[in-house]
Amino acid sequence: MNTFGRNLRLTTFGESHGKAMGGILDGMPGGIKIDMDIILRETAKRRPGQSPLVTARKEKDIPELLSGLNDDMITLGTPIGFIVRNTDQRSGDYDEMARLYRPNHADFTYDMRYGLHEARGGGRASARETLNWVIGGAIARQLPCMKDISISARVKSIGGIEGTDEELHSIVEEAMKKGDSVGGVVECIIEGVPAGLGNPVFGKLHARLGNAMMSINAVKGFEYGDGFAAASMFGTEHADIFSSYDGEIRTITNHSGGIQGGISNGMPIIFRVAFKPTPTILRDVETVDKEGNPSILKGKGRHDPCVALRGAAVVEAMAALVLADELLEKA
Repeated sequence: MNTFGRNLRLTTFGESHGKAMGGILDGMPGGIKIDMDIILRETAKRRPGQSPLVTARKEKDIPELLSGLNDDMITLGTPIGFIVRNTDQRSGDYDEMARLYRPNHADFTYDMRYGLHEARGGGRASARETLNWVIGGAIARQLPCMKDISISARVKSIGGIEGTDEELHSIVEEAMKKGDSVGGVVECIIEGVPAGLGNPVFGKLHARLGNAMMSINAVKGFEYGDGFAAASMFGTEHADIFSSYDGEIRTITNHSGGIQGGISNGMPIIFRVAFKPTPTILRDVETVDKEGNPSILKGKGRHDPCVALRGAAVVEAMAALVLADELLEKA
């Protein structure tokens, strides 16, 4: 499926080394002023080539809005279409990858699913697809129902180590020197979400957030609140005791991460997303070709040594799409 959402639906298209990325955002109400600067601010967070610690691919990532808005950037209530032209492809870097399977990448599984795979940049298995999501999320953030909601994601740890930005960046730099990659964890904190958002049973808010996060390229895990740590706690430790603050009922602690019974309780929603190391590395690795013959894949091309660094922007965007979708449903 290439469509995400129920009330606010984002359908995307494009391959990493194709002519363009793009999407259609359907379900935006009419009469909303869209600020292009907000869209550009969000795309800049995940833009490649912005530092020595991310892929060197140079893309401006400036979307062209094709439909759904008038000349004053007011939504018409019709589908908002957009594209972003790809300008800096080096498809020759992937010639060898067309016949060899990269470990932990989607090459083999795409072959099994579709009978072929797009080796150039990974096609739609590339993290470049997430540019569409960031654009959709940036537009969703501008819904009036989202104005009091703050979504902030940051890299919490890299290689299993928490530290300052400088310390975390040094871990990435060390991996780069070795032609290797490293995984990381992104933590997201959402404030201002009203109590009562989400549905019980199969429409739980944390399940929808988890689905969104697990759709992100390279993500291997999702937890909210205390997450897996809760399995080592006693009920007396994990209990979020209710109290009244200025006439509003809140909890003293937030072990549940702002969601109870699948529905928001008014406390900050806190969750973490685990990103695996980038599968394509600049070192020789053992693999097989399409006929199953043992081969050596010589790593080349431009790849992120740590996907989590740019992944934080994608986490924010997907959270925005989920919350906007839920709020439109409740409206």
